[in-house]
Amino acid sequence: MTNLAHTGKHAPLTPTEPQSFSAEGDRARLSGPALRAYRNLVKHWKLTNAEAAALLAMSESSWDRIKRGQEPALNQDQLTRISAAIGIFKGLHLLFADSMADDWVKLPNKGPLFDRRSPVDAMIEGGIPAMLDARRYIDAIRGGI
Repeated sequence: MTNLAHTGKHAPLTPTEPQSFSAEGDRARLSGPALRAYRNLVKHWKLTNAEAAALLAMSESSWDRIKRGQEPALNQDQLTRISAAIGIFKGLHLLFADSMADDWVKLPNKGPLFDRRSPVDAMIEGGIPAMLDARRYIDAIRGGI
């Protein structure tokens, strides 16, 4: 079968190489869709400007430009943060059938990962490791652990 990606006619149905957040081309391709999804998540979670920017480890002025529609190529860490946040969002919507799915991230939580802070505050303070821990926590709860 001929690889049509090089002819400019059609993109292949499956990538010929695994995608990676470390590859510049993949980051450029994934940044726009990731930012659009993240902007939607920010609205659902009712994050402040400061919270939305801090979760991505960027300045509020950079976040303001993104809110206005700019879609810069994100770095590997920022794409990882968005991926974790989207996983949390999806897990919460599978776990809760009501507004709790969006409210949960802003409520104080007694769980060992959160120490009476809101999950958003814990994730901002703890960065990527805390975001991945929160995602695993939600997945574990959904699995009945």
